[in-house]
Amino acid sequence: MAGDDLRGFREVQRLAYACAEAVAAQLKAGITEREAARMQRDWLRERGVRDWFHLPFAWFGDRTAFTGFRIPLQFFPTGRRLEPGMAFVLDAAPVLNGYAADIGYSGSLGLNPVQDRLMDDLRAHRDLILAEVRERRTLREIYEDVDRLMVRQGYANRHRAYPFGVIAHKVGRVGESRWSPTAFGFGTQSLKGLAGDLLHGHREGWSPLWSPHKWSDHPPQPGLWAVEPHLGFRGTGAKFEELLVVTDSRDPEESAFWLDDDLPHVRRWAETEEKVA
Repeated sequence: MAGDDLRGFREVQRLAYACAEAVAAQLKAGITEREAARMQRDWLRERGVRDWFHLPFAWFGDRTAFTGFRIPLQFFPTGRRLEPGMAFVLDAAPVLNGYAADIGYSGSLGLNPVQDRLMDDLRAHRDLILAEVRERRTLREIYEDVDRLMVRQGYANRHRAYPFGVIAHKVGRVGESRWSPTAFGFGTQSLKGLAGDLLHGHREGWSPLWSPHKWSDHPPQPGLWAVEPHLGFRGTGAKFEELLVVTDSRDPEESAFWLDDDLPHVRRWAETEEKVA
């Protein structure tokens, strides 16, 4: 992928994380999930976003762990109100100048030691995923290894609650259009691109959906993948979501790398290291 394209994806990913941080700083007791999702949408629209991979989500309390989720409609923001000490997750997937990002930001209103621990332990998942992608393990094998790591840590796999149980999905350029409608919360242009990848991949034996299912029995296809390991523990959830670049290079370090290491969760881990040192 050309350097200009990587810059475009990096810029929109940083914009999405800047939105999450700005909205998180404004959250207060009594705000609903719907209001938090609208705050993200308005913030991004003010900065030029007119299209989406999907509209912003917000989950509060035990909904951060997808407690009781059975159908896709339960993912959409509700009237659940934020309370002191409550965990939250913000998720936004804007498209800008044809570049898409999909991010997840975890936080809490005041102290929440459980979510803090989950966030600390997510670091091992980021390291594991990158190492095994570089080894050209299959998507399904990596998924299973992430599962095993969660079990060792004492957590539940909450990305299994997503449609098809995906931990990641492929991301690409999105065709720009004068009109950018959404359907079921997803941008129609992005859905067209994903549908095209599904059809193309089916013909060639790969899938743009990274899942525990048989269709993910292949190494990662070159391109960008929005990866989101999601941990749950007793009604509290935490995740990050960011873009992983996969290439066809034989050099391990160039074959796969995270698009950006200057993200909130990565900075958090670096700050923790400094305090320990």
